[in-house]
Amino acid sequence: MQRELEEMMTQHSAHLLRLAYFYTKNIHAAEDIVQDVFIKMLSTPYEERGHLRSFLTRLTVNKSKDYLKSWAYRKWQFESKWRMTVTDRDHIIQQEERSAIGAAVLSLPLKYREPILLYYYEEMPVLEIAELLGLSDNTVKTRLRRAREQLKPKLAGQWEVLGDE
Repeated sequence: MQRELEEMMTQHSAHLLRLAYFYTKNIHAAEDIVQDVFIKMLSTPYEERGHLRSFLTRLTVNKSKDYLKSWAYRKWQFESKWRMTVTDRDHIIQQEERSAIGAAVLSLPLKYREPILLYYYEEMPVLEIAELLGLSDNTVKTRLRRAREQLKPKLAGQWEVLGDE
């Protein structure tokens, strides 16, 4: 069991960390969320009805949303406005955030950021995104369209997928 868990963590942790970071914008919270997801995975019997990656993604999205509603997040948000400190561990994630695409996507409101991340970064189909977020497929399509409309002026000529849509 421990070997299977180590393989699962090796295979999925980078993906889950990136996903949690896109929700929280805090590397430490994202690491905690991913750790909680693997702990939950151990305590929850996983039935092989779907893909493991989808199951872990769903757990990460739910944990990230719970974090965004928590007191700890509001406290962190308040503190981060008053002091900005950067550690070496944040360097890799911040490079991605500094890119024009990453910064533009992170600037979107959460309701538009979620579908964009799941559609383009996770390569999930609209129906699966709708099921994951508990929305209708038409709502997901509308949010994708509105997110693209908000991203076009910011990323004119930089993100080729926006030109095709």
